[in-house]
Amino acid sequence: MPLPADRPAAFLNDRWFLLLGIPTLALLVLLPRGLLQVPSVPEALGAWVVSLGITTTFWLAGRQLWRLLLRRFPRVEQTTRRLWWLAVINTSITAVVTLGIGLLAAWAQGGQLTGRGFLAEFGLNMVPTVVVQLIYESWHLFQQWKQNLRRAEQLQSAGIRSQLEALQSQLDPHFLFNSLNTLSALVEPENEAAQQFLEQLSDVYRYVLLARDKPTVPLGEELAFVDTYLALHKTRFRDNLRVTTTVPATLHTRQVAPLSVQLLVENALKHNVASREHALELRIGVDAGQQFLVVENTLRPRTAGLAPGTGTGLRNVRHRYELLQAAAPVTVSAADGWFRVQLPLLNG
Repeated sequence: MPLPADRPAAFLNDRWFLLLGIPTLALLVLLPRGLLQVPSVPEALGAWVVSLGITTTFWLAGRQLWRLLLRRFPRVEQTTRRLWWLAVINTSITAVVTLGIGLLAAWAQGGQLTGRGFLAEFGLNMVPTVVVQLIYESWHLFQQWKQNLRRAEQLQSAGIRSQLEALQSQLDPHFLFNSLNTLSALVEPENEAAQQFLEQLSDVYRYVLLARDKPTVPLGEELAFVDTYLALHKTRFRDNLRVTTTVPATLHTRQVAPLSVQLLVENALKHNVASREHALELRIGVDAGQQFLVVENTLRPRTAGLAPGTGTGLRNVRHRYELLQAAAPVTVSAADGWFRVQLPLLNG
């Protein structure tokens, strides 16, 4: 199962980075400062210990800042913003710390901090800062790449599995689609109701053929397909099925998983009573924030006939939206005689 989108992948055990990286980097930043010219080993060790303390401070501070900004800007499209904030804040902190240490050292030695000396120290102090950010950001991008690759493989596997299940449980959709067109040509022209029914049935199979290999489809296309699908059932249920669709046209370009809305409608028709005494009411709309498509129906489970639902369809829908990295999960609820499912609307 992939990690949720709001859980940064790079928050892993970085103990080896700390144990090996800090001492090594502390030694490397001493070389430009003349470590090889130090006359004695104790003085060299003392300089390394001081460098180790400064490097540790910069490393841990940069690491914590990176983690905070990664929590604030976790998504891939926010990477540029996160890097800009890292650059600005790290440069500012390094400049202030370098200035403070330089002034303190100049005061202790009875001299003055020169601009050239400040720039030289500032450049050396930026080395551990930049190295830390490169290490953690590179590791994070590598983890994201692995997750995206795994997620793509899972999504492809889920699609192949659903196609295999379809082939095992029903005829080839191409064969049915072509047969419906042939049957439509054989129906008497004056029988308009039969012609319309066959055309709608052909439209249903056409959409299935076109959409089944796509990860997402525009909401407008899915709703048009559902309208045709429901028109077929209205022929059988007539006034026993009442459908209300209230989805703003401005949301028709948002994306949904193909056939996911149809599956919810199919479940409502399959598992609930639709009679003259108890008409099945079906509503398709959006939530107040217009971030979810809401499909709800009156809840009157059938007591006879079809076997009770196993929930497999809803589990598959949930899993597909997880693989598509939806900003929120699919939610299912039942209250006050209504069964309600909310599908997150995806960006194109």
